[in-house]
Amino acid sequence: MSDTPTLHPIAGDRATEVFVSHRELLFSVVYNMLGSVSDTEDVLQETWFAWTRRSSRPAAGDIGNPRAYLIRIAVNQALARQARINRRRETYVGPWLPEPLATGAPEAAAAEWPRAAETVDAAEPALRNESVSMAMLVVLETLTPLERAVFVLHEVFGYPHTEIAAILERSPAAVRQLAHRAREHVQARRPRHQADRRLQRQVTERFIAAALGGDLAGLMSLLAPDVTLWTDGGGKANAALRPVSGQEQVARMITGYAARRLPAPLDIRYRHVNGDPSVVVFADGSPTAVMVVDLDAGNDKVTDIYLVTNPDKLSGVGPRDGDTADAEGAADAEGAGRGRLSSG
Repeated sequence: MSDTPTLHPIAGDRATEVFVSHRELLFSVVYNMLGSVSDTEDVLQETWFAWTRRSSRPAAGDIGNPRAYLIRIAVNQALARQARINRRRETYVGPWLPEPLATGAPEAAAAEWPRAAETVDAAEPALRNESVSMAMLVVLETLTPLERAVFVLHEVFGYPHTEIAAILERSPAAVRQLAHRAREHVQARRPRHQADRRLQRQVTERFIAAALGGDLAGLMSLLAPDVTLWTDGGGKANAALRPVSGQEQVARMITGYAARRLPAPLDIRYRHVNGDPSVVVFADGSPTAVMVVDLDAGNDKVTDIYLVTNPDKLSGVGPRDGDTADAEGAADAEGAGRGRLSSG
């Protein structure tokens, strides 16, 4: 994804400088509202057009707070885009999952997953890491568009209700009511205490080793009795047409997928996706699947598995410059089954 508009404005144009300086914030807000990288980029392009039109007017100097103005444009463009996304969902094949987004490793997790930390581009803006987890994005899909906008702005980015009211052109009382409903809804579906990132990484690695080795018993030992597997192929890649639940059913499906559907040679790279330690499967240098496991913080068992194989949703986890495989990991993977592993 580019960090500059795709147009070719006049060099040094003040409007362009202002937009670019706020682009990462705009991207993070809109992505958390929509859960789609491609739709977020479209919204940012529309925001850029609206911003440049406004900036070119004689009264443009009366924009006292460009940041607030850009946020308002982007949020309202995202709300308008949501209707189009909902129409696409009506004909979507199988479960719909958010579009994965590679993020820099959080500092605490990076200390525990040092190779992943080494590959993070030091210049990557910190705001991109504001993307909430895959599991949280799935929960946010159950909110109304307005509830989600309020939740993202207030809970993720810390905007006060009065500022959100101005952005959405609603009264502060209405915004507080939306925030209350959204928070109650989310808390009923997500535990307040999340699993430790270090533990999540360890379980993810054990999960992959058991799946590649065909270790059904080992895999089942990691799963909660009511675990659910969500697979999103969008009708363009192999995936279940509905969520699969239950310890044995999920374990058998995962080992079968690893044995029959993964490319050979296998190239698995550990990355942080939406802030979580995750697995990205590559074939011929391109991503073919992303898997994120969600843990119960109380008993460390896997409660949900999110597997995205729709090729249209994998642009946000593509290879980085200098991305290389880990030779030591390759030997480990071949010992477990086939292929190679790498961190990065």
